[in-house]
Amino acid sequence: MSTFLSSVAVLLSTLALLCSGYTAYQVFTLQQTLNVANAGNSSATTSTQKTSSVETSNAPSKITPSPLETSSSGDKTAQPTTDIETVSSSTPQSKPGSGAAIKPGEFVQPAFGKKAEVELLSVKRIKDPETANRDVVNVQMRIRRLASDGVVGGDIISVGSTTARNPDTSETYKAVNLQRSTGSVGLSSLRPNASADAYVWLRIPEGVNSLDVFVPDTAAFNNVPISK
Repeated sequence: MSTFLSSVAVLLSTLALLCSGYTAYQVFTLQQTLNVANAGNSSATTSTQKTSSVETSNAPSKITPSPLETSSSGDKTAQPTTDIETVSSSTPQSKPGSGAAIKPGEFVQPAFGKKAEVELLSVKRIKDPETANRDVVNVQMRIRRLASDGVVGGDIISVGSTTARNPDTSETYKAVNLQRSTGSVGLSSLRPNASADAYVWLRIPEGVNSLDVFVPDTAAFNNVPISK
């Protein structure tokens, strides 16, 4: 009887050891599984953090321009205005407009070489007293003797023979008649530096605003405006 009980006790002890060993094995296996899972999660977290860090470092940063760069950009923007202003200032001057009055000393030309000079005082459109048409231009001039010697009796300016030309069409115009001028002015009748005023009426069609004026034995006057 005692032998049977001893055998049972040994069997139970063996079963208890087996159960304890199996339980320990299960606990060990479960711990290993948990360790592997934790290691995977840690790796995934680390990889995510590294990826985020790389993306952040590769993202383009906002660059704030320095004051010097901003100033340079402003200068470049203003440059076209300077070019435009340069082009405007180099535009050729146009011909005098209609109705512009002659300024003193604006139209002066030598006559008979350097013996005298002729200055245009006024080139003004007037009404023809006979026809009432405004197709007459009164050309007033001042003839001044410059030379103190060398003047001969033939040095005469025939004011009545003055002509004009349209600078746009090259059409020529003559005096109305000799009665509408002061006639001729001889340099020998003037003292050195003395002057004489003269005039002549020219037949100029309406609509003509400027003239090339040709006084005999005198250099040409170009683009002379006709005042009204």
